This record gives sequence, structure tokens and C-alpha cells, in this order.
Amino acid sequence: MGKKSRVKTQKSGGGATSAVSPKDMMNIISELLQKCSSPAPAPGKEWEEYVQIRSLVERIRKKQKGLSVIFDGTREDFFPELMAWAAENGASTEGFEIANFPEEGFGLKATRDIKAEELFLWIPRNMLMTVESAKNSVLGLLYSQDRILQAMGNIALAFHLLCERADPNSFWLPYIKTLPSEYDTPLYFEEEEVHYLQSAQAINDVYSQYKNTARQYAYFYKVIQTHPNASKLPLKDAFTFDDYRWAVSSVMTRQNQIPTEDGNRVTLALIPLWDMCNHTNGLITTGYNLEDDRCECVALQDYKADEQIYIFYGTRSNAEFVIHNGFFFDNNSHDRVKIKLGVSKSERLYAMKAEVLARAGIPSSSIFALHCSEPPISAQLLAFLRVFCMSEDELKEYLVGEHAIDKIFTLGNAEFPVSWDNEIKLWTFLETRAALLLKTYKTTSEADRSLLEKPDLSFHFKIAIKLRLAEKEILEKAVASGQAKREYFQKKLEEGAPLPKYEESNISMLENSVSDSKLPIILGKLEEADEAGEQELKMTEALSEVNAGGDVLVNGDSKQLNGTNTENEETLHREESAMKTDDAKENVEEITECNKVAEGQS
Repeated sequence: MGKKSRVKTQKSGGGATSAVSPKDMMNIISELLQKCSSPAPAPGKEWEEYVQIRSLVERIRKKQKGLSVIFDGTREDFFPELMAWAAENGASTEGFEIANFPEEGFGLKATRDIKAEELFLWIPRNMLMTVESAKNSVLGLLYSQDRILQAMGNIALAFHLLCERADPNSFWLPYIKTLPSEYDTPLYFEEEEVHYLQSAQAINDVYSQYKNTARQYAYFYKVIQTHPNASKLPLKDAFTFDDYRWAVSSVMTRQNQIPTEDGNRVTLALIPLWDMCNHTNGLITTGYNLEDDRCECVALQDYKADEQIYIFYGTRSNAEFVIHNGFFFDNNSHDRVKIKLGVSKSERLYAMKAEVLARAGIPSSSIFALHCSEPPISAQLLAFLRVFCMSEDELKEYLVGEHAIDKIFTLGNAEFPVSWDNEIKLWTFLETRAALLLKTYKTTSEADRSLLEKPDLSFHFKIAIKLRLAEKEILEKAVASGQAKREYFQKKLEEGAPLPKYEESNISMLENSVSDSKLPIILGKLEEADEAGEQELKMTEALSEVNAGGDVLVNGDSKQLNGTNTENEETLHREESAMKTDDAKENVEEITECNKVAEGQS
């Protein structure tokens, strides 16, 4: 898919260049697993941990050189076979072709005029690689025993892909051979290239992605070598880190949710041919037709012959595009920067603020976002900041005052301030908070723009610089917006302007001009977590479902608690403790900083 297809294609197969002692390899694997399962590093030591993990991974990769399964030829050599396979199995193949574009790489090109909303592409279920097809494959036996594979469909799909790639008779081989052999996600960055992201707000997600991938690899390496149900997998003799990195990257850049055959659940899927489409701004134009049991895509706009056909990937930030897709989208109208905010439990008014927030369906501590649009905050963040900056009397008004229940619904409504003083405080806080975040960067926006003018920058360097520059530009807009809003409401206060009065017909709807939803706030979604966060949630849920004596999930690892693996059990306890400690540290640091700013404005 597009920029995620910019790869150096390996042109020849190969076997092991030298014999590697299984014992030596297992020792390094164990060291890697232990390192990735150790308590989280102290603040400021994250880079050091990343370098240590990376060093162990590079030792493993060096010993595994030449062991990976690769195909002779380039990707484009296999495109005709992909198109023929798709046609034979009921997919549409008329009206477009696969082409190489200067900026995005490979994508779909119209071979005739296509009208907006015209159905031009469909892929039947039998062509899709899904979690369900994984369960019915050679992976099925291990899947039935491993809680990680069961809880995390993306990992099951990655192993499904690896097993099918190793099978010369696989039904999906015509598709698999057209996948990139490398990707541009941070998993493929050189250490120096990751260094360019160090001051970016997204850097912790980059660290987590690498650490989780390394931990998962180490765990599954041991499983494949020791688990009885893994003995028949075609990965037994050669399961390299590069293999796993490739598989998780293929899934991460391409996975989509589709309904199961009965339509009652959703499952993850890889969708051949459709996943060649590149991204642009717009609306989702792909759906699943249960009656015909196929994925269908209509044209996002009118396309002339020889024009590239685009689809819209969704409302992702550029941090999500870089980390999970391997490209930066220059005109991203949905770009945003994550911001973690919370009410300190030590604050005198904590209980009252937490109760008002709870009635509005908002946690007292959460991750929100600053948007590239104006104003830069959503209805949910506006509601949180209003409560965060409320005085005791204002809190009482929203808890026990007249129309208290109804007024809760106005918290995210920009037209109905709590008070002029409250608006001044919240916009001052936002201005100050964004300014503090800007100070954490090691370079200025001007310096980054100058760097981008250099002609010899690698693709990875370029997207790293673009990402941190985009973050700074959003924060700069937030500072400017906060200042303008503060001055506006200060003028209202000085003029003694009356507060706008709400009517019952208005209070149930959010009117924030930047919100993508006008749902009552109690039904509104908080800022969407990134994919890594969703994975952590899935693993936490799986952990809570496991009984003693079964497989326990911790951040992508399964530990056998059957009395025969004391080392893994101890690692599990260390990891659980680390997760709780790390979350507590982050909350305390973030909340303390927030309260210092807010108190300074009271």
C-alpha cells in the first residue's frame, strides 16, 4: 500500500550462512525476554533501555543472517500472478491496474473513467486471510492452546502469514509474494533515525512498539522450539526476528476489521488487492456486503483513466501513520497530538471534580488530544478542562444546583461557559500546558524546516523530522488559540457581559465547532487510543480471564504458571508490578504539572 510499499526487495533466497548453536541462541533469546519483561526504566532512561534491547536484537539478527524465507524476483514480477489469482477467485480486476507512483510507491491506477461512488472493487471472503482462516490452518492446534494468539488477532494473523509464506502450496502465495519485503515503520529505522524522534511526543509509542515486538518474538521463539503443538509448524527450523518483524509489519500496515460469516462479530483480515490503495483525505468508502459475502469499495471521487485511485484510511494522526503505516501524510486534516491530563487525588476538590466528570462520562485522568484545527480541543476536552478549573461554588452548582443534571450536558458546549473566570482559567491553562510541551523539543520549528530542505535526507530521517515538526506546529497553534481565547473572555469579564442562557432544546447536544460528533457528551467517545494502547487493553482483558495454572498474558507474553516454569512466573510478577508503577509515575508527574499551572491561575 502506497508509501508503506517503499522497500528494498531482496532478490535471492538463501539458507543459513553458518551453524548457530541452539543453546547459544536460546540463551540470547532468554536474555532478551528478561530484558523486555523487566520493570519500566526510570524517567529519562527510556532511550538507554531502547538501545540495550536493540543491541540484543542485533546480536540475534547477526546470528540468523540468511535463515529467513524470501522469494526470488521483485514485487512487480508477481503482480500479474496476483491479478490472475484474484480474477480466478471472483474478485474484480477490470478498470484498474497496479502501477508505481513517484511519491507513494505502488498503488492502483484507473484504466478507464470511474465515477464517484461507483463500485469498482470487490474481494470475496475466500481470498481474505483472517483470524478464522488462521484457526483452520496448520496454526490451529497451537492457537487452541495459546492465550496470546486467542486474545490478539493481529499476532495470530502474523503467524498465519508466516506459516503460509513458508508453504510452497499455499492458496495465498500469489498475494504473499507481492507484499513488501521491508517496511518504513520505526521497527525498520536505524538507531540514529530513531534518535531524531527522541523529543517527539510519539517517542514513547515508538519505544513501546519495539519493546513489545522484541518481547513477543522472544516468547514465541521459545514456544516454537518447546511447545508440542508447535512441532509441525513450518517455522520450527527457521523463525528469525526479521521474519517476525516482517509479519507484524505486514499485518500492522494492512489489517482491517470485517464481520464474521454469521455477522455477529468482527474479525481481523488482510484484504488482497484492495490493500494496494493509497491514502488521501475523505470518507470511508469500503464496506462489507454480507449478502454477497465480499468486501466492496466504491470510488471516493471521480477518476480519469491513468489517475491514481485513493481510499481514506480513517481519522488517524500522523504519529499513527508513521508508527503503524510507515508514512507521513502532509495534508492530514485529522492530525493531533496526544496530551495526558488528570485531576490529582491529593487535591482538596478532587472528589467533587471526579463526581462531575463521572456524571459526564469522562474519567478523572485520561489521554486527550490537541487537534490541528481551530479551536484545537474537542468537546470532551473542553468539558474536562472546565471541570478541572472549576471553583468549589461552581462544582456545587453542577452537583446540587438547580438543573444540575441538565447542566452536565452543557459542559462540552462551547456556547455555554461555566463562567467568564472559568473560561479564562481553562484557556490560560491550555496555553501554558502547550507552551511547556514545546519546551521539551530539542530543536525549533525553524530548524526542522531548514533540515527538511537538505537534499540528502533518507526517507526515515525525513518522516521523523516531519512528525516532530507537525507536533510543534499543533502545539504552537494551541498556544496562539489559548492566548486569543483568554484575551476574548478576559474582555467579556471586564465588560460585565452576561453569560449566555441555555434552553432545554439545546442542552442535549454538543455544539463545539471542532467536534466530529454532536452526541450527548455522556455518549461521546473520548479521544481514541492508539493501536498500541488497544493491544495493551486486549492483553489486560485476557489476563483477567485466565485462571491459575493456565497461560497468563502480560504485554504480549504468555507465561506458563503450572509449577514448571518458575522463571516465567517471577517475570510475570515483575512485569505486573512494573506496569502499575509506570502508570502511577506517569499519572503523578502529569497531574502534578497540570495542577501547578492551574493553581497558579486561581
